[in-house]
Amino acid sequence: MSISSIRTPQSPPQIEPIQEVNRPLVSVMIPAFNCYNYVEQTLNSVLNQIEDFSLFQIEIIDDHSTDGDLGLIADKYSHLNVGYFRQEKNVGSLRNFETCINRAKGHWIHILHGDDMVKEGFYTEIFSLIKDYPSVGAVFTDYIYMNEKNEELYALPPLHHEAGILENWFERISKGQRVQPPAIVVKRSVYEDLGSFFGVHYGEDWEMWVRIATKYDFAYTPKYLALYRLHQNNITSRSFLSNDDIKSIIKVIDIIQHYWPKEKRKELRQEALKNFSQYFAKISDKIYHDYRSPKAAHKHAWQSFLMHQNQVTLKYFVKNTIKRIIRYRI
Repeated sequence: MSISSIRTPQSPPQIEPIQEVNRPLVSVMIPAFNCYNYVEQTLNSVLNQIEDFSLFQIEIIDDHSTDGDLGLIADKYSHLNVGYFRQEKNVGSLRNFETCINRAKGHWIHILHGDDMVKEGFYTEIFSLIKDYPSVGAVFTDYIYMNEKNEELYALPPLHHEAGILENWFERISKGQRVQPPAIVVKRSVYEDLGSFFGVHYGEDWEMWVRIATKYDFAYTPKYLALYRLHQNNITSRSFLSNDDIKSIIKVIDIIQHYWPKEKRKELRQEALKNFSQYFAKISDKIYHDYRSPKAAHKHAWQSFLMHQNQVTLKYFVKNTIKRIIRYRI
């Protein structure tokens, strides 16, 4: 299977339909790049809760990692039909996600990053949502942030108090990210309709959820059954340190405003800018203390303030400025 040499496609790559008759219900595709120490944990979080393997396709998609042999991990679990595919060269996260989708044979696709995990009961709950709401384009659980030690850090308040189709979801997801990849399972036919990820390497998932929400309903459960990992070596953390997170989200907002009705664009743009600016402002504290980078933290706080001027972004810019002036301890 050939992949374009362009690492960051500027339009959604096309996903071709498949003609196979005997297809699994869900494809669990595990994209991985230099996260060797986490991949087996990720894989086991899936395998430990499967009773009927005929319902699943499970495959590690290796973006030419250099920190360990992921093929050996796949071989260790080959008796459970765990597959393995290695890119001939590093193609970047977007193209690796595209490979995941194209190689997936299931009616539904779970892209589970190689450093994330799912909790016991995740697939039972996903299957229940699929059964109860077969017409939706995606189903997801709520999720918890964790660190590199598998310690659970925090979670956001639930979107709704009970399971069901989310009302007014397109507008709600347009205002800010509220779904992390390990928590969501998408119909393959939706990717075939709308294409794969594109445009940026941070925030590409948010763009995808908004794009899907333009045409399809989402079903949700308030159960916290997915774990999204925060650590200094993943794309998210590298984006924090380089300020690429802010640049990328502004680009995503520019992209998705064309999905909104013209009369709502100004309002939704300002809401999205405000919500993300406040999130990024708060991240500046994490950059200062956890990543031990006062200079990057100050720049992040300033760029957050420029993104949208409000009390929160002003507070964190002033706070970071004072800490730098007095050389506050890390």
